[in-house]
Amino acid sequence: MYYLSVSDTFSAAHRLCGYQGACSNLHGHNWKVRVGLQTDKLDEIGMAMDFGIIKSILKRILDEFDHAYLNDVKSLQGMNPTSENLARLIFDRMAKELEQQPATVFEVEICESERSSVVYRP
Repeated sequence: MYYLSVSDTFSAAHRLCGYQGACSNLHGHNWKVRVGLQTDKLDEIGMAMDFGIIKSILKRILDEFDHAYLNDVKSLQGMNPTSENLARLIFDRMAKELEQQPATVFEVEICESERSSVVYRP
């Protein structure tokens, strides 16, 4: 099995609803998102999947969140904009985008700071 990983970042503001603490106030993060993919196949030149393709898919997904107020982002309506919910949403979107590709997503990690992260694996 081959495991691939790509990362990108986005900056956004949010507030956590129903949370008792400082994060219930408007604040922002510079999120780092890492997507892990897996495959057991290589193409004719020995590559599992072109990193450029994976990076462009991830960038398209993250563009919706970049420099946004996450509480108002349409795809997050009905969800608290936690790192956990973002990780699951990004996972689901990556999985859909990769349906016709040789690799599948197996995890998404979101770091909201250098010391705090969430990993989503279904």
